[in-house]
Amino acid sequence: MKAVVDRDACISCGLCATICPEVFELDDEDIAVVIADPIPEDAVDSAKEAEESCPTEAISIEE
Repeated sequence: MKAVVDRDACISCGLCATICPEVFELDDEDIAVVIADPIPEDAVDSAKEAEESCPTEAISIEE
């Protein structure tokens, strides 16, 4: 599985990095970036939770 962040939609809330720090972090511009590709098996559930929790739907999880 792969996580994708729409940088234009990201509002820098940091929720994804809080929920799933194994996959997401905020860069120098405070925009979410993916730091694990592919998503580690033990982080898939939390990555999906981050996708569902994103207030701007900037995250997508692809198979």
